Amino acid sequence: MKTQNSKKAFILLNGTPPFQLPNLKNYKIVCAVDGAYNHFVKSGIEPDLVTGDFDSIDNIPTHIEAINTDDQEFADFHKTLTILKERGHTNIDVYGASGQEQDHFLGNISTALQWKDSLNLRFFDDYGSYVFIDKKFTKSDIKGKIVSLIPFPTASGIITKGLLYPLNNESLTFGERIGTRNTAEEDTIEITFNEGALLVYVGK
Repeated sequence: MKTQNSKKAFILLNGTPPFQLPNLKNYKIVCAVDGAYNHFVKSGIEPDLVTGDFDSIDNIPTHIEAINTDDQEFADFHKTLTILKERGHTNIDVYGASGQEQDHFLGNISTALQWKDSLNLRFFDDYGSYVFIDKKFTKSDIKGKIVSLIPFPTASGIITKGLLYPLNNESLTFGERIGTRNTAEEDTIEITFNEGALLVYVGK
């Protein structure tokens, strides 16, 4: 079961790095996954942990914690989440999950789907944020922003409040009908659903 009071962690993946990183002082632990460490070096920032199979890192650091996870059965992102979960971190913000090679982005979404019931994973990039939501989701300060609902692969009993195109106890299915490019008409929106998995994207 997800908890909201766990130690908060930050992960930078080796996709397109954000134009600006958030305030890293807000996190208990800052992690670089494999080649994402190169971006930290260029930015003059030291993460607390670097991990991965180290196939795309320029120089493996020796002055901070570095964990080589060379098990090829799992992606570096999955292995990083395992480490953080074992250390008690269940609230995790993820940057750099999209961009560059898009098969990695799809793989990151697949990994997030696997962990959605045990971790609070929030993804951010320069264009917006996205998250696999619980059965009830609210978000404020959102009026005028793009909101998209993507089922994986289905979500049923969806009810939305505050969106331009509302859903009233409806179903979405990937490959048939999805809910992209909706708009928040109110400052606070609410989304509920009964069954399935639902990814919500909010534009900046």
